[in-house]
Amino acid sequence: MSTSALYRAIGMKGYEHVSATQSAERFTLRMRAPADCVKCPGCQSKSVIRRGTVDRLLHAPPIGLRPTVLFVSTPRVECRQCGTVRTVVLPGVSSGKNHTQSFARMVIDLRKLMTITDVALYLGVSTHMVRDIDKAWLAQHFAKPRLRDVKAIAIDEISVGKGRKFLTIVMDLESGAIVFVGQGKGQAALTSFWNRLRGSKARICAVATDMSSAYYAAVQKNLPKATLVFDRFHIVKLMNEKLTTLRRELHREAEDQLQKSTLKGTRWLLLKHPDHLEPERNDQERLQKALEMNHSLAVAYYLKEDLRQIWEQPARHEAARFLKDWCARARASGIRVLRTMANTLEGHRTGILNWYRFRISTGPLEGLNNKIKTMKRQAYGFRDTEYFTLKLYALHLTKFALIG
Repeated sequence: MSTSALYRAIGMKGYEHVSATQSAERFTLRMRAPADCVKCPGCQSKSVIRRGTVDRLLHAPPIGLRPTVLFVSTPRVECRQCGTVRTVVLPGVSSGKNHTQSFARMVIDLRKLMTITDVALYLGVSTHMVRDIDKAWLAQHFAKPRLRDVKAIAIDEISVGKGRKFLTIVMDLESGAIVFVGQGKGQAALTSFWNRLRGSKARICAVATDMSSAYYAAVQKNLPKATLVFDRFHIVKLMNEKLTTLRRELHREAEDQLQKSTLKGTRWLLLKHPDHLEPERNDQERLQKALEMNHSLAVAYYLKEDLRQIWEQPARHEAARFLKDWCARARASGIRVLRTMANTLEGHRTGILNWYRFRISTGPLEGLNNKIKTMKRQAYGFRDTEYFTLKLYALHLTKFALIG
C-alpha cells in the first residue's frame, strides 16, 4: 500500500510522510502537516509568520492489530492581522484533542458493541479517553432533546444508587425516547423541564403519571389543557399492596397454628394472575385453601381481580359505572384497606377514566427502567452524572443486550 493510500485510510489525507516504524507494541508514523493548513486559527488569515514547529502526538485507528500513534510536525504561526502566536489547526483532528477524528468515529462504532474497558484495551488507550470521546459524541447528538413535536409523555421516578437517590424521567411515548432527566423527585425535579417545554412551544395532549399528588399538581399548573391519565399499572400495584397489608394483619391476628401455616407463603399466590398459577406446585389448591379459611382475604382477592376490568370495558361511561359499583362493593365489605382503596379510586376517578380518551400509561417507562439497571450493572455504575444522563437520552437507540 502506498503512503498516500495509507494516510487516506486512517483519515490523514494530504499529510507529508517522514518515517514509519513498528514494534511489538505499536505502529508509529511521523509526518508533517499539509501546507494549506498554515494559517491563523483565529481569523483564518494566511498572512502569517512561521514561529517554528511542535510535535503533536495523536492516536489513529490501528493498523492491523497494533495501535497506531502519529507524531505530526505542526507549525506555530504569528498572525500579521491579529498579532497572536498559535499552533495551526490540523485537518482531520478535533481542536484540543490528542486523537484523530477517524479514531473518534471508530471508538463510537466500537462502543455500540463493547464496553469502555474492552474498547480501551483493543485500541491501546486509556478508559478516560474512550469515555471522553463517547461523552462528547452523546453531548453533540443528545444533550438537548427536541420537544417541539412531543404530543404524549409519561412521567415517573427511578431509584439510582444507594441512599434513596432518585431521578425523575420524562419519556416521549411516541418515539420511546427520554426527553428529560431531573435530579430528585417531585415538583422541584421538573422545574427546568417545564421551562424548556414552554420555550419549545410543544403542544402536549396527554400525560401519564402515577397518582402522586406532586405530579398531579405540576401537570395541572404547567399543562392545564393536557389530559392527565393515571397509570393503570400503578393502580393495580397499589391494590396489591393493600392485599399484602391485609394478609399480614390476618396472619398476625390468627389464633390457631393451622390458620397461620395456611396464610404463610401465600403472598405471591395472591398477587399472581390466575392464569400464571403453576399446577405442578399446587398453587391453585394452596390459594383456594387460604381463601376458604379467611373470608376477608377472599373478598379482597376477588375485588383485586375485578379491578382489572375497569380498563376492559367497551366505553368510558360503562367503565365509570363499573368503577362506581366496585367502590360500593369495597365499602360494603367493611374491610379497612378496601374502604381506603375505594376512597383513593374515587378521588382519582377522572384521571383513571381518561384512559378511554388516551390509552397511554407509564408502562414503557417501567420497561426502560430495566434497561437502565442493565446499563448500570454492565458499567459497574456511573460516577459522572452528566455522562449517565447523556446515556439515558440515547438509551432508546441502544440494543438491550449490548448496552454498557
